[in-house]
Amino acid sequence: MQEGFRDQRLTVVPRRVLTEAQARPVTRRLLVTDCGYYPAAADHLMSRPDGTGETIVIVCASGTGWADVEGVRHYVGPSAALVIPRGAAHSYGASADAPWTIWWCHLRGGDVPELVEEIGVSAARPVIPVRRLDRAIALLDEIVTILERDHSPASLMGAAGAAWKLLTQIVVDRAMPAPGDPLQRAMAYLAERLDSNVRVADLAALVGVSPSHLTALFRRATGGGVLAHHTALRMAQARNLLDTTDATVAGIAREVGYTDPFYFSRHFKRLHEASPTEYRNRAKG
Repeated sequence: MQEGFRDQRLTVVPRRVLTEAQARPVTRRLLVTDCGYYPAAADHLMSRPDGTGETIVIVCASGTGWADVEGVRHYVGPSAALVIPRGAAHSYGASADAPWTIWWCHLRGGDVPELVEEIGVSAARPVIPVRRLDRAIALLDEIVTILERDHSPASLMGAAGAAWKLLTQIVVDRAMPAPGDPLQRAMAYLAERLDSNVRVADLAALVGVSPSHLTALFRRATGGGVLAHHTALRMAQARNLLDTTDATVAGIAREVGYTDPFYFSRHFKRLHEASPTEYRNRAKG
């Protein structure tokens, strides 16, 4: 065995099995066709000038590599994912000075293009950061371990579930802020101040951006504005207190920053279609 592929793991699902799986309800939507692990793969090189029938996901755990996708070169470092869409001409390999350690899988299915679109990658922009590398590696290890065992319908479904988690985890990571950036600091500030009102202008000044930019960051990450996110946090805490304590509605209102318990109750009912008391009774019923 070549030195660069010592301790590698590799499994390829037989084409006949894939054909059968693509006719079944779940795996026709997402199906892992190949997967593996290459540690410090110094001699790793792959070229597919006509592309392939699967979307390729490669997560670089350490070292560096490169990829030519549709004639454009991209560099891949640690804690990054290379996602090559189905049909895109490509080649890739490990760098000579610090060869990459990678986990990878090939994916087919009707849901794959939509998931790739949500991740935000394309043939022109195939490399993205992986914020929770440990989680991504754990999921890829799960995929490889499942398919090393066998290629039964149950195993193919289990691998598909792990692949779904992997892709959606990358989507969520891209939507949420990186530690220390303005959005993350603003969210942390709001989470610590559930018992008081916060002005958008004051919060924006605190994290060093304009109010309009802060609002745009929140809308991109949460689908709503700054105050909507703060309200969602306060109401989540109110539900928690209703579920886990015997505190009065007035006391809970104060805990989440409402001086008027009647206003709190009206606001709670508008969002939950039940008053705080009705919610508590229903939860215990």
